Formats: sequence, structure tokens, C-alpha cells
Amino acid sequence: MATGGNAIRGTRVGAGPMGEQDHGFHAERVAISYWDALGNETVRYFAAGIPEEEIPDTIDSPHSGLPAGRDKENPPAVAKTEPYKTHLAYVKERRTEEEADALLDDALQQLRDRRGGE
Repeated sequence: MATGGNAIRGTRVGAGPMGEQDHGFHAERVAISYWDALGNETVRYFAAGIPEEEIPDTIDSPHSGLPAGRDKENPPAVAKTEPYKTHLAYVKERRTEEEADALLDDALQQLRDRRGGE
């Protein structure tokens, strides 16, 4: 019979003599609401004694994956992503042969200057 782990058979992991209060489940908490650009609200709970500067101003919304802020009227903007470019779009952006030759000549000249003008 193959067994694994250190747990004694028949016990829960983390079970012990402490109750829920000792684990912190009943600690005083403060609810902070965050809104993303789509209007989704996310509520996060923080310890009541935590300083205001340690509470983050923005989080990632679990609903949409967008950044969410604490200001309901002005949530963070949606990040702008570039559309997928096809190979043809990259070919159109290539330099002309004259520009490529000028860049190559310039790079070779810089290398010659560094080596002492061979």
C-alpha cells in the first residue's frame, strides 16, 4: 500500500486544538471596494488595524482581468493592446535597400573607429 505525506491517517491537514478565533477568522476587518473599467465591483477585506497607505490603490479584477481602482467614478483605463500583425505588415515596415546600406556602412564605420581605423 502506497501512502504519502506526513499527515497521520484520518486527520485533516492543519487540524489542531485551536478554534476559529485563534486562526484569525473572526478578526476585525474592513471591506474595500474596487471597480474596473467595465463596472465590475470587487470587495477585498483587510485587517482593521492596517495603515491606510498599506492598502493598495489598484488590484487586478478577478472578473475581467483588468486593473481595478478604488474610485468608482474614474476606474483605471483599459490597457491598449496592439493588434496582431501579419507577416505582410512587417514586410511593409522594412527599410529600403538604400536605408539598409546606409545603416550597414554607418555600423561598419563605428566598428572601424573603435578598433583604431583599420
